[in-house]
Formats: sequence, structure tokens, C-alpha cells
Amino acid sequence: MNVPSPCNVLMLYPLFSAESFWTFGESCKVLGVKRPAAPLGLITVAAMLPESWTVRLIDCNTAPLSDDDLAWADVVFTGGMLPQQADTLRLIELCRAAGKPVVVGGPDPTSSPHIYERADFRVLGEAESVIDQFITAWDSGARSGVFTAPKFQADVTKTPVPRFDLLKFDDYLYLGVQYSRGCPFTCEFCDIIELYGRVPRTKTNEQILRELDTLYQMGYRGHLDFVDDNFIGNKKSLRLFLPQLAEWQRAHGYPFEFSTEASVNLADDPELLELMGAANFFGIFVGIESPDPATLVAMRKKQNTRRNIAESIHKIYAAGILVTAGFIVGFDNEKVSMAESMIEFIEEAAIPVSMVGLLYALPNTQLTRRLEREGRLHAGHDVAPTIGADQCTAGINFDPVRPLRDILMDYKRVLEHIYSPAAYAGRVDRLMTLLDRSRQRHELAEGDIRAKLGAMETVHRVVSALPEARGPLWQTFMNCAKRDTSSARIAVQMIAAYAHLGPFSRKVIAAIDARLAALDNETVTPATDVTAA
Repeated sequence: MNVPSPCNVLMLYPLFSAESFWTFGESCKVLGVKRPAAPLGLITVAAMLPESWTVRLIDCNTAPLSDDDLAWADVVFTGGMLPQQADTLRLIELCRAAGKPVVVGGPDPTSSPHIYERADFRVLGEAESVIDQFITAWDSGARSGVFTAPKFQADVTKTPVPRFDLLKFDDYLYLGVQYSRGCPFTCEFCDIIELYGRVPRTKTNEQILRELDTLYQMGYRGHLDFVDDNFIGNKKSLRLFLPQLAEWQRAHGYPFEFSTEASVNLADDPELLELMGAANFFGIFVGIESPDPATLVAMRKKQNTRRNIAESIHKIYAAGILVTAGFIVGFDNEKVSMAESMIEFIEEAAIPVSMVGLLYALPNTQLTRRLEREGRLHAGHDVAPTIGADQCTAGINFDPVRPLRDILMDYKRVLEHIYSPAAYAGRVDRLMTLLDRSRQRHELAEGDIRAKLGAMETVHRVVSALPEARGPLWQTFMNCAKRDTSSARIAVQMIAAYAHLGPFSRKVIAAIDARLAALDNETVTPATDVTAA
């Protein structure tokens, strides 16, 4: 058996090109960390490389890249998501100028490989299925090539424990692990089913517990996110896993507090909610997108039409799990009154952290293919904005059916309301009356980075930076503290999030105002209403 020759691998996690709802920059400063989440993809690939290869990781969002780092490397690995596209391309050119072969991979290169033609190697698709081919080619002397994995066939039960040792834990608010890949639903705008398929594949129970053991032995304590795109996509496997996860937590003194992403039909399953609560899940992200049933049907998200969504959210709260949610403005079927109905829903459901963005046609989705067939897709739709723009300000990269001005005005109206200090604080207060945390561990584990800063100091830092929010946020905190301490701790997390969300929403509103002003100087003809045909 041939043993690959030694090799120095420099892994570079690219900068995110713009501040977005997801960066939480100001909130991270309040809590004393550099970024919300660590780069799980690169450290997973690192674990697949030969033991004779030496790996060094630099997260460009948390640490500088030096000339010495590049000089040390024999080969550079980079790549990531659409918001990292611009910096990935910059890093490719930097490596080429330094004479270092560069390997690119990840979701965006897989969806838009033509954009990354300047990379020496492109590893497309799930690495488990194709990384050995790259290693063999590299070791035989190849210095360029394209390696494409067969779709949806990676055996995740053979995925190794990620190289958590490459991370600086104190840089991040939380770390991540992955239990499953894929989602059974067919939402038109989503690229998950294009990248990972509709049949969720899960790791074995022993496998994921081994990852938790590794983190525990390394001394990590605190927030751990299951990065699955739909944690409940394979309920049969999950029902077998969650009791073991809860038992592991009890045996180890509850070192972790979990979050994840799941579809809203979780609310239909009291058993799963009970099991997640027992395992110490405290939060989930849910894609709601729109409160309008007709819009949901048109976007192929019918699963959200089979229930009262606000009541479903309240059922999740009753299990002790808070909900953050995603909403999108700009669908063809939206009504003139969509802004008020979205605001009313967010208030009724009491979802403080509501990620509202403009519809963006992602590369390689059903939506993008339809818009292309209809001649509505803008040129360069798969080229990411480079500076100062994300899905909030650069969305609608196609010709909409509704007048663009109306869409932007509706979007602005939603943001102005839901992120006003009084409205946000009010939702936090109502959330805490609905959240039943009797199943969850109330205390943070010793060593949890979130425990370094006390509740009063956290709130003080936020309101000092945002004096306009002082009254509503302090009142909400005091209301929650009077109810119970576990409620207050979650409220403090929501208040810390506002350190980012308040200012960021105002930046987005200013950018939308600029787009509206630009429209005054243009003649815009709405696209033909193809949905009426």
C-alpha cells in the first residue's frame, strides 16, 4: 500500500463579503468573540487527508494571512458559500501570484464551477466521494484537475471526526457538528436539495457521540449547533438517536446546549419535541418565508400550509425551544398587503429574531431555472455582490412580477417595524411568557463562553451602544428576571442579538432608500405575470 508523501496544507476560510443578518458582528463584540460560527466544512475535509499531511487552518474572518503562512504551504485549500465568493476569488489570485497550487470546493464552487476556473483544482460535490481521487492525483504529481463527486451518494457513516484541534475555540460563539445531509421537501428557491438530495442521510449514533466525546475531552463547553439543513428530515433515525444523546448529556453533566434548523412540522410531533428538550436543545431556525398560503404553494413549500404556523411556533415554545425564523419578500404571488400580514404574523408568533431578506435566485435551483426559461433572470445572477451588499440589499436579481418599487417599499416597512426597539423588546417579552424551559438544563456549563459576561453587564453594553433602545430593552430584561432566571438568560441572548440586528436593519433600510431613489431615475417595466396564464 502506497503511503502519500508528506505535504503542508494551508486551509483558508474566506471572508464573508458583506455584513449580513447572519454575521452578528456587534453582538460578537458585546460577548467578546470574533465570529458566531466556526468553519466546520474545512475541518471535516482536513480529517479526510492522509496522516502524513500537515494541516494549518486560518479563518480569514478572525486572523490575518501572512506571507510566512503562504511560504510554508505546499498546497492551499479554500472555498465556501456564495457570500464568500469574492474573497475566495481573491485568495485564488493571491495563491497563484505566490506560485502555490490552490484547491477550491464547497457549496458555491459546486453550484457555479465556471466562476472558479482560475483555481488549479476544483473538488466539486461532497468530498467523501472524491477526495481520495484528488489525493492520488496530487501524490502522483498532478498539479491541476477537476474532481466531481456523484450526486447524493456520499456515505456519511464513513465521515471522520472533524479536526476540531485546528480551531481556536475562544474565537467563536459556538461550534458545529453535522448529523444529517439532505431535506425531503422541494422548496423552489432552495439549493439544499440540489447539493445534497431529498433523502436525508444520517451519521450513526456512535459516530456523532464520538464527535461529542472529542469536543468534551478537548475541554469545549457551551453552545453546539447541529448544522443540518433539516434536523428532522429523517425522523426514524432521529427517534433512535435523541434518547442516546440525552443519556450522553446526563452522563457528562450537560456540557452542551444545542441548536439546529428544522421544518415547522416539528410542531406536529410532541414526542420529538420532548426528546429534543430532554437532550437540552434550546433553539431552532425555521424557514417560514411567508404567512400567505398562496405564496407558499407557489414556492413549493406546501408543508407550511397544512397548519396554523403561529400556533405551531407556540407549540415549539411550549417545549422550551426558542425559534428564529427566515422570511422572504419578493415572490411572484405576493399581495399588495404582504407587509402588514408579515408584520402581524411575526408579532403574533412572537419571533424576536426574524431574518427577513429579499428573494435572491441562487445558482442551480428550480427558481433560477424557471426564471431563466421565462427570460427574467439578470445577467451575472450567480456573481456575488462584492462589497456592502447581501441578500437584504442585493436581492431581486431578476425581473419581478410586481413593481420593484412596491417590493422594496414593503420590505422597508417590515424592517422598520419589527426592528424598532419597542417592537423587538415586546416580542422578547412575549416569547418569555410562552417558553417553558422545565425540560432543559437551566445553568450554563462551567467554561461556557456565554457565562463570562454577566446578564446585567451584557444588557448594559447593548443599551450603552444603542441608547434609543435603553428603555424597552431594560424593561423587558427586568420583566423576564422577575419571572424566572432561566427565562432571563434566554432574554439576555435575544437582547445581545439586537446589538447587531438593530443597527444592521437601519443600514439595510438606508440601502433600500438608495435603491428607491435610483428607481426614480429609471423606467421600470414589470415582468409579465406568468402565474396568471
